[in-house]
Amino acid sequence: MDIIPFLLLHGYTLLFVWVFAETMGLPIPSVPLLITVGALAGAGQMNLYLCIGLGVCAALVSDLFWYFMGRQRGGKVVSLICRISLEPDSCVRRTENMFARYGARSLLITKFFPGMSAVSTPLAGMTRMRLPRFLLFDSLGAISWVGAYTLLGYIFSRELDRALLYAMGTGKTILVLAAGGLALYVLRKYALRRRFIRELFVARITPEELKRKLDAGEDIAIIDVRRSRDFETDPYIIPGALRIPSEQLESDPDVPHDREVVVYCSCPTEASSARVAIRLQQRGVTRVRPLSGGFHAWKDLGYPVKLAGGRQSK
Repeated sequence: MDIIPFLLLHGYTLLFVWVFAETMGLPIPSVPLLITVGALAGAGQMNLYLCIGLGVCAALVSDLFWYFMGRQRGGKVVSLICRISLEPDSCVRRTENMFARYGARSLLITKFFPGMSAVSTPLAGMTRMRLPRFLLFDSLGAISWVGAYTLLGYIFSRELDRALLYAMGTGKTILVLAAGGLALYVLRKYALRRRFIRELFVARITPEELKRKLDAGEDIAIIDVRRSRDFETDPYIIPGALRIPSEQLESDPDVPHDREVVVYCSCPTEASSARVAIRLQQRGVTRVRPLSGGFHAWKDLGYPVKLAGGRQSK
């Protein structure tokens, strides 16, 4: 199959599906396709405005899905993204920090950073951002992202013309190279994520084990290290837990050294709590373990939680 004739025949459908898939969180970069359809538009083979419009619509459909998921499911949505994403948890953390600082304005640029878009849109729903405000900034961000790369191909269409003509004669070779490149990209991201998790390997404690210890009356210090935005969307804690956000724990002097310490966050990979455990071990707190599965694993088992500053809810 030749690439360019295929694009000329199915380009609009492929563009919509591809952009939708990437903004849903799949590791398939849309930038090369956006540049290619822009170049075809510059050569008069496709309609520039239709290409931009379809790309923007695909992104908005996906973003609205994540927005309403975040609004309805809260922190569990970010936990799901954390579980399925090939990006390390640091990507989620950077997005949350950006969103906390800039709010809706962060939607203008997150699509330019792989992995951030799928986090920023559910965060908008989690924080109860008004739908008209979300649509305004998200639409502007989608137009900027799709338009920038499509216009890049359009502007340099003459310079890309030779490459397109060459591609028409070697479509199968380019298809194989493109598929191979995508496979390498996914494998590399997967390898980086596995290495990231291995580097954070610390012995965990399961929710069941923690519950047994608490029921037996063991003196255990439990620390809620969820980031402030995660906590605001679900302001419950495990009964008896201290609330010390991970960003503040580095300088906190009140972590006990004379008993077992359990730390928990909201990501199912326990990346944030594992980092905290490592830092505490370096500071001499040797009996510290992250809670396996995080706060949501504890709640999903029906174990008691308490409204921070209030009474126990279960």
